[in-house]
Amino acid sequence: MKRIVLIAALFLPGALWAQPKTKSINYDIKGTSAINQPGKVYISMRKAWGNKVDSAEVTDGQFVFKGKLEEPVYASIFMYLEVPEKPGGKSRKEIAKFFIDKGTTTVNITDISGDAEVKGGAAQTELAKLTAMESSLVKKSSDLQKQYRKLYDAKDEEGMKKLEAKFEELDGKRSATLRAYLKQNPHTSIGIYVINNLAGYDINIPEIEPIFNNLSDEVKQSPSGEAFAKRLDIAKKTTVGQPSIDFSQNTPEGTPVSLSSFRGKYVLVDFWASWCGPCRAENPNVVKAFNQYKDKNFTVFGVSLDDSKDKWIKAIEKDQLTWSQVSDLKGWGNAVAKLYGIRAIPQNYLVNPEGRIIGKNLRGEALERKLEELMAD
Repeated sequence: MKRIVLIAALFLPGALWAQPKTKSINYDIKGTSAINQPGKVYISMRKAWGNKVDSAEVTDGQFVFKGKLEEPVYASIFMYLEVPEKPGGKSRKEIAKFFIDKGTTTVNITDISGDAEVKGGAAQTELAKLTAMESSLVKKSSDLQKQYRKLYDAKDEEGMKKLEAKFEELDGKRSATLRAYLKQNPHTSIGIYVINNLAGYDINIPEIEPIFNNLSDEVKQSPSGEAFAKRLDIAKKTTVGQPSIDFSQNTPEGTPVSLSSFRGKYVLVDFWASWCGPCRAENPNVVKAFNQYKDKNFTVFGVSLDDSKDKWIKAIEKDQLTWSQVSDLKGWGNAVAKLYGIRAIPQNYLVNPEGRIIGKNLRGEALERKLEELMAD
């Protein structure tokens, strides 16, 4: 269940593909802050081909950001706030979320709630429209998250399971809202932002492709539109039923190992990292599956999104991952992750002896059931 399963997800910070040339727009963000804390504010801009972070000094309660962009982009302003209970410690706090468009955007920050007053261009107006459409669902989701957190802290697994149906219902209603918005607004300047939220990290091609195709040519041919088209193309190539894409990377010892070298076996291609909490929590399930079926034509092939060799090796040893492990130690820039369109981990692909993908994102009991079914044949 997408809202319950914890996922370590990031938008990739580096360029995924060659960035197209396009016209640029000038933007000017004028901000005021009533937060009584001197220092800097930071802005993170979700660009089509990689995120960008900038900073500005707060002087007399005011700050300014200026620059050029290829298109309107979603952004968030955040600060590093002092943590009273931890002397010298700081925590990141997002205090404004909005769309940057051409011309001037004003951001009035009255407190750290994240409800800053923002006035901007057409893209910000569209975001405000969508936010109003979702407001009641967001409130219900927030309330459920608080309930779930209490149950989690109390280790009440039965209580958490009872909330799953409510989460699923809210997910369905939110998806319906996003689909309705895109259908009614095919020319919207925030169209790709909306469809990325609708698609999530694992694109459902039959659902998402028609929605994307219904968007205007202007939206589809924008930098973010072209980036999403690339995502769709990769998703098609890595869907269940397609032949797996071969690759080769090095083990910790520097030995190259390819996916095709396991031809003739069932292989679980497992994307993970030492720093990924949900991945580490899932590793015991993968270890159990490996030990149960390793003598029945099954193996695991781990691809790590680590950038530290030492931490990678320590995690392999601690979690007792005795199967083949590879990485190029480029973190989210991992070449295989790009090849498979990985935007969140843990993720996995189950490949049959002929090299065809027969399962995706099989975790815990789902992986156990699938392998039991296969080995019974």
